[in-house]
Amino acid sequence: MIRIACLSPFRVICLSAICLISGTQAVQAQADSLDDHKLTEIYTPVPPVVTPGKTPSDAPSDAIVLFDGKNQDEWVSAKDGQTPANWVVAHGALTVNKQFGTIQTKRTFSNYQLHVEWKIPKDITGEDQARGNSGVFLASTGAGDNGYELQVLDCYNNKTYTNGQTGSIYKQSVPLANACKPPGEWQVYDIVWTAPVFNQDGSLASPARVTAFHNGVLLQNNFELKGMTRYRGKPYYKAHGPSPIKLQAHGDKSEPISFRNIWIRPLP
Repeated sequence: MIRIACLSPFRVICLSAICLISGTQAVQAQADSLDDHKLTEIYTPVPPVVTPGKTPSDAPSDAIVLFDGKNQDEWVSAKDGQTPANWVVAHGALTVNKQFGTIQTKRTFSNYQLHVEWKIPKDITGEDQARGNSGVFLASTGAGDNGYELQVLDCYNNKTYTNGQTGSIYKQSVPLANACKPPGEWQVYDIVWTAPVFNQDGSLASPARVTAFHNGVLLQNNFELKGMTRYRGKPYYKAHGPSPIKLQAHGDKSEPISFRNIWIRPLP
């Protein structure tokens, strides 16, 4: 007669664990015997070579220069998208013409890296929102103030509502800091914009996102927009494709601000 030993549940579990450990060790030993580091290395596709500018403010080799201090050939009126821009070009700067109104790029963009320099005039007057007010509309969805606005304003010793101060995503996201320089000094925005994506039926597939630095200080950290920025009412999305970028001519009575050294790198 052959006797079969019965194992207790505890012994079965222990034997199973031993087998599992042994199996894992065998797999690890096999992996260690191979040239393992090559299994996690990728050689194609090769990223394109981009030559950086001499300074962080200079346009890299793959950038599209939207304003180089000489002309406004890349810009048109935001009212009709056709009339040539009629702001003031002088001393390497592009100064707002409030009578002409907001301007936008001739080209349209989806995802991108954008560099914009701007200056509040030294003799600025007014207070709250009526003090050097303007905006960079990261994607225009129509004439006027339709789109997604990164606020430009003089917030150096000037109080206003925090979701409307410099570097805010207007009425949506309070900036992480106030990095404003005094009026009369040039300031810098460096922006990474991820455009919203829409389904074929017009519904939202993925929202817009923005990361923004002001004078080297992070103000918006991959913020997810709730929709277009609005002066009144709740933000919402409506389907659109690649869009122009707008620079706002705000209607307040303060002295007009200036821009310079604007360039963009379209991204996948």
